[in-house]
Amino acid sequence: MMGSVQILSVSSLKGGVGKTSVTMGLASAALHQGVRTLVVDLDPHADSTTGLAVTRGTGTEAGQLLRDAKRTTLSDHVVRSGWLDLLPAEQRSEATLDVVVGSALSAAFDRPDIRPRDMRRLRMILDRVSGYDLVLIDCPPSLAGLTRIGWSASDGVLLVAEPSLFSVAGTERTMRAIRMFSNEYAPQLKSAGVVVNRARADSAEHEYRLLEMERLYKDKLMLPVLEENPFWQQIQGAAYPVHQWPGEQVKDLAKSFDQLLKQLV
Repeated sequence: MMGSVQILSVSSLKGGVGKTSVTMGLASAALHQGVRTLVVDLDPHADSTTGLAVTRGTGTEAGQLLRDAKRTTLSDHVVRSGWLDLLPAEQRSEATLDVVVGSALSAAFDRPDIRPRDMRRLRMILDRVSGYDLVLIDCPPSLAGLTRIGWSASDGVLLVAEPSLFSVAGTERTMRAIRMFSNEYAPQLKSAGVVVNRARADSAEHEYRLLEMERLYKDKLMLPVLEENPFWQQIQGAAYPVHQWPGEQVKDLAKSFDQLLKQLV
């Protein structure tokens, strides 16, 4: 599979910036555009699993798959996203959106002292599967074992940031960490870009931080910026794809994810 598909870790070393929201928005855009997608939920909180309308307890969770990496045939263990049931019948048979379910059990791998051979477990699994155009790995907001496992399996890291002082600092730390990790363990790994989430047009602080990000990250800063949307929490709470949400209130947000996805795939 490696080389024939885009494998991206969605990461931030600062929690609460909407990393899972961006994962779900890109998955929704992929489903909308007919991009065959697998979401690997490496975060022990398993929010992507819930948001993709997958019942916890179905399939084989990520921690178990990592434990059995040498013997695992991934296609036997993935779960189909419930989002597919929202598509018209003629589209449903053609679409692919699968999930490696997350659970707290994967935290057993989230050690700061993880061994290099354990970092390669997900890469070993993904090397043996086919049928996807895109793999999105939702990583925990730390640089412990699970994030390193995700990065080792990826072509690139998509960084999620908010236009705030602490998030800008966290993004700089993450970019340095990617360069060091790539040099030592994963030469194929690149920083795919920085997505700015939850920006408010009426905030002078956000405007200042966006200018700062443009200066710091230059061509790595991805456009469009994702603006804060009051319906986003409701959409996630309903475990719904943003592209299927009724009404006009989120059409611009859906289009933003379409534009970001086209730059990534």
